Amino acid sequence: MQLRTNINNISGLQFFQILRFATLLLISIVFTKTSIGTEAIGNYEYFLFVAALACSFWINAIIQSFLPLFKNNNTFKNKDQKSAELFNVFALISLLSIGVIIVLTSFHFLYSSLPYFRLLLLYIFLSSPAFLLEYIYLLKNKAHRIIWYGLITFLVQFAFVAGPAFLGWDMKYSIVGLVLISAVRYGWLWVLLNKYARFLFSVDFLKEHISLAMPLVASSLLGASAQYIDGFLVLNKFDTSTFAIFRYGAKEFPLVVLMANAMNTALIPEFSSKEKVKESLKVLRAKSARLAHFLFPVSILFILISKWLYPIVFNADFVDSAAIFNIYLLLIISRLVFPHTLLIGLKKTKIVMYASMAELLLNIVLSVIFIEYWGIEGVAFATCIAYSVQKIIWVIYNKTVLNIAAREYIPIPIWAVYSLLTLLAFVVVYF
Repeated sequence: MQLRTNINNISGLQFFQILRFATLLLISIVFTKTSIGTEAIGNYEYFLFVAALACSFWINAIIQSFLPLFKNNNTFKNKDQKSAELFNVFALISLLSIGVIIVLTSFHFLYSSLPYFRLLLLYIFLSSPAFLLEYIYLLKNKAHRIIWYGLITFLVQFAFVAGPAFLGWDMKYSIVGLVLISAVRYGWLWVLLNKYARFLFSVDFLKEHISLAMPLVASSLLGASAQYIDGFLVLNKFDTSTFAIFRYGAKEFPLVVLMANAMNTALIPEFSSKEKVKESLKVLRAKSARLAHFLFPVSILFILISKWLYPIVFNADFVDSAAIFNIYLLLIISRLVFPHTLLIGLKKTKIVMYASMAELLLNIVLSVIFIEYWGIEGVAFATCIAYSVQKIIWVIYNKTVLNIAAREYIPIPIWAVYSLLTLLAFVVVYF
């Protein structure tokens, strides 16, 4: 009963995201333990990389911008049990997926080395709309359904994808398994749409949705491009072995990213009603404090042990990657501040885009300067500073434009103490 009480939209979505990450990780581990060669594993990773590169940035933006529009938009004023908004966001994602398929087909020569190209197109068509599933349960306040859906679907995914490799079959069967589980999810999405959606297509709603989503799409693109720019700067200055050391260290702690992003997304709908803003700010502050009590100590622990952990997990050649990883662990200080949650919920998405532009420009400038003094570590430091400035811009906007002070949604004393402890642990290890 106590466990049931503690399950809510936030914890349900956090569990779902962690389960997704764990499933992908376990599949990768199984692949390395079977007779499948590295070339076949590379084809699988290439398959996922192209799919993510083509779709992930706009899918996340479309869904995040949809959450505050659910039951709160200028097109559908009636509050029917069945939602026309759900059908329209499904239609939008489906149309964009078809657009991606057309573009990839037109530029097939760029991916001529990628096997299973037709399966990739089918995977994009099926999997992209299926990302809506957990958010339908979220909007319907069915947190337990999110957990059960995650447990069942990722267990089946593990069996469908890792199973053929375990049996010694060709990688093609694992790819087919990935497409099959996507088809199962797509079919279940239609079941939920039939239950909760009103099949009424609206150009006006799509215009409203796209107008809100475009700044978030741009923000996602800018954020993703920063990683490639950092990599280019390192490659331009150093050799490929140094680049490998940088890439193996330039990773945020997955648990922090997954849990923070899940909480942000789960709370966006809470700010869609102006009457509930004050109450929602208190919830955001309380949930942020709870997350800080868990994630900061874990990050501090990894800062302290990463120097010994990296050679064990990888090999002695990557011991220098631990220093880069520790710098990226400092991103938790900014990651656990959520000014953008209320900005997206209140439909103020343009400032999200502008701050992302400022982050990218600052990251480039600081990386070019710092790399001359601190090498690859300077690039990592530049990323931390630029990301912090992005959050500061949002905090200032909330205060000056929305008249919402930082203390209303940030547990400042708790956050400040943990941030100082994290910095202290970093300094002790670094020097």
